[in-house]
Amino acid sequence: MKKPLFLLLMYCYTCSVYSQQGFQFEKEANKISVPFKLINNLVFVPIKVNGIELNFLLDTGVVETILFSLEDKKEVRFFNIEKILLKGLGSQEAVEGLKSTNNILEFSSLKNRNHMLYIVLDPDFNLSSHIGIPVNGIIGYQFFRNNLVEIDYRKRRVIVYKDTAKNRTKMAKKFSSIPITIENAKPYLKSSVFQNNRDVPVKVLVDIGNSDAVWLFQDRSKWIKVPERNFDDFLGRGFSGDVEGKRARIEKFQMGDFIFNNPVVAFPDSISIRNVTMVPDRMGSVGGEIMRRFTVVFDYREQQLYFKKNSDYQAPFSYNKSGVEIQHNGLQWVQETVRMETVPLSTKYNESSGVSITTDFKYKFKLKPIYEIANVRKNSPAAKAGLQKGDIIIKINNNIPYQYSLQEINFLFKSVEDKWIDIEVERESQILKFRFKLDDIL
Repeated sequence: MKKPLFLLLMYCYTCSVYSQQGFQFEKEANKISVPFKLINNLVFVPIKVNGIELNFLLDTGVVETILFSLEDKKEVRFFNIEKILLKGLGSQEAVEGLKSTNNILEFSSLKNRNHMLYIVLDPDFNLSSHIGIPVNGIIGYQFFRNNLVEIDYRKRRVIVYKDTAKNRTKMAKKFSSIPITIENAKPYLKSSVFQNNRDVPVKVLVDIGNSDAVWLFQDRSKWIKVPERNFDDFLGRGFSGDVEGKRARIEKFQMGDFIFNNPVVAFPDSISIRNVTMVPDRMGSVGGEIMRRFTVVFDYREQQLYFKKNSDYQAPFSYNKSGVEIQHNGLQWVQETVRMETVPLSTKYNESSGVSITTDFKYKFKLKPIYEIANVRKNSPAAKAGLQKGDIIIKINNNIPYQYSLQEINFLFKSVEDKWIDIEVERESQILKFRFKLDDIL
């Protein structure tokens, strides 16, 4: 699976983001702490929409709140609905959606009243199959605008602090800070990349909804070039279709005093970003593969980011070396054998326990995911072995695939070792076996 998955820099023809109030503390609390799920460097949190709990991706790269994949959430009520068009990353045209106002969103004891939502109607616009858990929406500016929002990637908790001078002073003592600018309701910071013996200043969007380390737009500066050693890749999906580009390593990326050597960088092509309205001097994005190496605090009001290194700071930068992207394709019933130990009504004596114990087995059925190959990168090890889009995975390294989570499969394909992968698939009612070796071409 590719890291960005769905990259949702959104533009709406009717936008009134600044008229909304954002999340406010309902009680006399000074802070709240809520656990989150971290998958592929992306942060997923539970938020109630009109009383119904949904699963949201936190994404500083979007302005408005977006909903989709609501087939199983038919009980959610929406108000004041009108049709609109949505446009963003991707090579295709705008897609149809709905706008709804006067909604109530709740995150623990935080509440946002009169919230405006955008609802994507296209059923193919679906994060759940690519992430491995149900995902119903994306939220950005409205979540971050009013309070200090801490994301602890190691402990996997979102901590929201009331915006007070006391809390801000605590942040300044515990963290290193980097100034940002909030432009069009999104955070930007100044950083630099080192290429061809030259330090190039770059202004980047801080985009925690992008799970790559760094994106660079090669047409925005004569000094930003795709390195000779690179490969074509599927980078993700936006409102306007697939995002294509290249991946390569650059020598160095720096923000503030933090330096990252040999990061894997994505270079989206010009067609994929043609629908994105750029702020002046923007040359790319910094995403979750960098941010996960810190505990980070967003302070939109004072335009500061606070950083504290965690134990992942020195982790190597890797990528999917197999060239194959996996997604969920429905569920299957699986029969499992469960061992039962029972104490019968008997007077027989057991030397160890004093009672007679018998062991029996029973069967139960569970729903397990079906894994399908969603994309195969050209000239990759998987492509050379003969794997194809649409193949249903039967076994991975002689293990049944539903024993893995989708994220565990992705980790396997990103191994730092030159590991051999054995895959058995079903294609057109035939069982086929393939073997390839992970190859680091960068």
